[in-house]
Amino acid sequence: MKSINLSGSLRENVGKSDSNLLRAEGKVPCVLYGNAASQSHFWAHAYDLKSVLFTPETFKIMLDLDGKKHTCVVKDAQYHPLNGAMLHVDFMLLDSTKVVKLNLPLEFVGTSPGVRAGGKFASRMRSITVKGLPDQLPSSVKVDISKMELGGVVRVKDIVAEGFTLVAAPNNPVAAVTIPRAMKGAVAEASK
Repeated sequence: MKSINLSGSLRENVGKSDSNLLRAEGKVPCVLYGNAASQSHFWAHAYDLKSVLFTPETFKIMLDLDGKKHTCVVKDAQYHPLNGAMLHVDFMLLDSTKVVKLNLPLEFVGTSPGVRAGGKFASRMRSITVKGLPDQLPSSVKVDISKMELGGVVRVKDIVAEGFTLVAAPNNPVAAVTIPRAMKGAVAEASK
């Protein structure tokens, strides 16, 4: 998993009015979970969070809170329903000895012979939940589509997972190559 550095400052006051003041200054209220003793409330600049949140990849974040370093990942982010502004971000502390459950994006690799023959590639899933140790998790889960013919489907059980476990039903479709309506007659004639 790729790493990225992020800095934040601990918050003295926690509440709705304080959070609104932070947002007016271009800062986003955040919480770091994972420590059994307590949780850390802090803020980070919205500009710095964009490189972490507005990307399809999942990053291991090296968080610097007033000089104290933490390794974490983004667990959840909340946005304003009308203007899309960041309202709040939750981070989860990572422990290299404990199994973590994360949602990772899918990355389709290879070229499908079915697409070359005129079929249309259709992704059924954009991300998948995985379980594993933080040091063994990739930034994205690679799905090989190089053997997909016309009408072919790749399922969860076809994904090669090394060092982590996929948390999804094995028969769920991940991607398919559909046959366009204009080609259906030609495909039916060829199969006779």
